[in-house]
Amino acid sequence: MKNNSETSAHLNLDKHAIKIMPLGDSITDGYFVPGGYRIELWDHLTNRNYHFNFVGSQSNGPNSLPDKEHEGHSGWRIDQIHQMNRIWLAQFEPDIILLMIGTNDIAQGYGVQKASERLSQLVDDIFQKLPQVQLFVASIPPIGEPSLNRQVIEYNQAIAYQVEQQQAQGTRIFFVDLYSTISLEDLPDGVHPNQEGFRKMALAWDEALSMDN
Repeated sequence: MKNNSETSAHLNLDKHAIKIMPLGDSITDGYFVPGGYRIELWDHLTNRNYHFNFVGSQSNGPNSLPDKEHEGHSGWRIDQIHQMNRIWLAQFEPDIILLMIGTNDIAQGYGVQKASERLSQLVDDIFQKLPQVQLFVASIPPIGEPSLNRQVIEYNQAIAYQVEQQQAQGTRIFFVDLYSTISLEDLPDGVHPNQEGFRKMALAWDEALSMDN
């Protein structure tokens, strides 16, 4: 990841609580483990003394997660997130967005060849609405079915390329590689992480948010 010092400084120095929106599908929601990666990410960021608040229209998680808000929607594709995105951004005005979306596009066979194009349109719309937001875009986890996972790999490669191109233009966007952190053993149904998978995700998000080089 490049040029993340600004992100770390914002988490440390802003006087108001930084609003972080976890945005995506059932993996963000926390299928199998309500709260998902947000549980341990909250712990990581809190232990670093960051002043933050998760925001979103949805809420779930265990009692150990005091900050349960998010924008994870089970079964949703990129286009469905895009349809509602402006409403959420206007309502919550996040400072940071953690975006992980695309698994359902591939699992549902929904125009897979244009999935990265739909993601690019979503990203453009986010920055049009909130030019100063810091957007962290993650690769999606593996899928247990080999032919679908090949599509996942191609999609993730397209995401990384898009982020690199936008960074070169000075956009406040960052790529977070979650695919390589998750093994098939972490996916009980071949799609959704278990507690160990979410633990690994939380660590990857934390490292991305805390990087200062």
